[in-house]
Amino acid sequence: MKSVLVLGTGEFGSTIAKRMSELGCDVLAVDSDENVINEISPYVTNSMIGDCTNRELLESLGIPDFDICVVALGGLFQESLEATCTLKELGAKFVMARATNDVQMKFLKMVGADEIAYPEKQTAVRFGTRYASDMILDFISLDSNYSIYEMKIPKDWVGKTLMTIDVRRRHDVNIITLKRSGMVFIPHADTEFCADDIAFVIGEMRNIRKCFKI
Repeated sequence: MKSVLVLGTGEFGSTIAKRMSELGCDVLAVDSDENVINEISPYVTNSMIGDCTNRELLESLGIPDFDICVVALGGLFQESLEATCTLKELGAKFVMARATNDVQMKFLKMVGADEIAYPEKQTAVRFGTRYASDMILDFISLDSNYSIYEMKIPKDWVGKTLMTIDVRRRHDVNIITLKRSGMVFIPHADTEFCADDIAFVIGEMRNIRKCFKI
């Protein structure tokens, strides 16, 4: 079970805290607002009211004992910067901090943040990709080149087998799973495609576009 410290329990911080608690993590949530702490308390292991930039308070929490520290402060960026810097100085193993623009991301990295959450940009990229084509239902970015895409299958695939379309050899695209009538399964070479199948595929965007004729 991982031990997690979440500084700031606004929408972003509380969502992370609740989700990690659901997944069995030991979560301590800290915020200066009593109202938001009262709201999050039933969902986490422990919670407390306090100044998330106060060095003495953070030191008293035993920062090196946490596997992950999340800086999700929604006020002035200076507070996020101070909290991130202090956490690293106190021996934090891993700090994830939230940024709202490229400049903030740059400075958070400079003071030692191990990972930057950039929800606005990530959401914009996701929606931009999702609505660029009716074929794309969703996607998960793996790195700057590869992503997993949830795709409607082309009409000319219907009735053909995975071996016949051979997208791995032709387009360097791998079909991971298929979803049919709400059920997800791993297709075999002789699996025939049906009209309403949804394919989960991995590959580079340029190859996905060729493969699905986007």
